[in-house]
Amino acid sequence: MSSLTTLARPYAKAAFEVARSAGQLAEWGAALESTAAAVAVPAMGEALDAPGLGASQAVDLVLEAGGNPDNSGFRRFLDVLAENERLSLLPQVSELYAVLRQEAENRLDVRVVSAVALDEDQSGRLGAALEQRFERSVAVHNDVDPTLLGGAVIYAGDEVIDGSVLGRLKRLQGSLA
Repeated sequence: MSSLTTLARPYAKAAFEVARSAGQLAEWGAALESTAAAVAVPAMGEALDAPGLGASQAVDLVLEAGGNPDNSGFRRFLDVLAENERLSLLPQVSELYAVLRQEAENRLDVRVVSAVALDEDQSGRLGAALEQRFERSVAVHNDVDPTLLGGAVIYAGDEVIDGSVLGRLKRLQGSLA
């Protein structure tokens, strides 16, 4: 997986720079998400690997399946990917692009996994505390995992904050062993 990320990184940076210079960060983000979702479907992968499928035909196929965003710059970007036989990297390109966009917009999406669903007040207080810690605008997304027993695990970019009861028990077990 890391090798795919390495291959996708220059394409994501190029897409980001073109979108930023055109003032179309959101549009390119949406286009990348939709085409990445289309490419991730196994049947699409098989179709793109079909013998005799030209680069332009492959781009047409991806655009049609991905909702056909009306953007000539995005079409040229996909043409470059197709010519280099890298359309299959669109999911990784989309993920890396999203990270670059969040950094540029000073935003951070945070995933909070808790034993029970957070109510609106808890989510708001947690979001405010995380905004202060990371000095960014934070969007909190909550997932529920009852095996945590209590507390929460916070995934913020590359950082993981484990405040779950299960995590504490595992750390205690490790220190006793």
